[in-house]
Amino acid sequence: MRGQIRHAGVLVLLVAVRATCQLSDRLTNLRQLTFGGQNAEAYWSPDGRRLIFQSTREPYRCDQIFLMNADGSEVRLVSTGQGRTTCGYFLPDGKHILYSSTHEAGPECPPPPDRSQSKVYVWAVYPSYDIYLATDEGRILKKLTDTPGYDAEATVCFKTGRIVYTSLASGDLDLWVMNSDGSGKRQITNRLGYDGGAVFSRDGSRLVWRAHYPQEESALNQYKQLLARNLIAPSRVEIFLADGDGRNARQLTNFGCASFAPTFTPDGKKIVFASNHHDCDSRNFELYMMNLDGSGLERLTHFGGFVSFPEFSPDGKRLVFASDYGAKSRYEFNIFVADWK
Repeated sequence: MRGQIRHAGVLVLLVAVRATCQLSDRLTNLRQLTFGGQNAEAYWSPDGRRLIFQSTREPYRCDQIFLMNADGSEVRLVSTGQGRTTCGYFLPDGKHILYSSTHEAGPECPPPPDRSQSKVYVWAVYPSYDIYLATDEGRILKKLTDTPGYDAEATVCFKTGRIVYTSLASGDLDLWVMNSDGSGKRQITNRLGYDGGAVFSRDGSRLVWRAHYPQEESALNQYKQLLARNLIAPSRVEIFLADGDGRNARQLTNFGCASFAPTFTPDGKKIVFASNHHDCDSRNFELYMMNLDGSGLERLTHFGGFVSFPEFSPDGKRLVFASDYGAKSRYEFNIFVADWK
């Protein structure tokens, strides 16, 4: 089965032979919430009753933001239906959301990246992405970012209300933080390379994210050349951890593979993430868990395909994620939820 899934412009191509779904003893009672289309990045409301997610489904030609109940019912569009969107998230009051969108640059989907000039797989960091604040009914209240270049991958700490996101405002893809009204913007990473997909721990004291920092001169030159064309090569990314203000950053994985979509366990003592660590050059991604120092690696899923974008419910009893498991058509990805022990 061949499929694809997007994340903030990411397009991960997958070829998988479907096997029987296997979960670790920590995950039970698997339920499928969406059926058909390309669905990804489902994140909980503060009360655990709803999920916000991105989906490409008819009549839309590229990702839009939707809300649904935690059981998969009452799915409804909350983005504009124009351009491309990504990375929806609730604010702490549960009545407002944020997401990134290209709709101000035009109603059509932005063109896919030109891969003809690159020897490596690339995806686009569209410069027309900005982050918008809206009601949970979909009414846009404010544009939170307005600098030239990519602004996306935003998540929110429900305790503090702080937003962390990836921005090209400095000329490089760094992590920034801001208040829920867009004020107080501050850059918190400054190492040359890509920083993205960051999330806070529940108390806001720590941050975890994915990063790629090229070291060799040839790799640095390639990164700069691609970025000048609003492109990035995502095949080698590692997991990093820091204090909530970006200080004391340290690398947790060193697989030389693609590890991304990290999230903290409810107690803040471990990190769950997606990786192809078991087969580094494959397109097969599974969920893993590790300690905050990178030790104690534990595999949580054995789906034999694509599994990613995990997030724990506010009560810590459920884990939501996206997968192509059981897909009935080409390019299909769905949202699943399982109980967490």
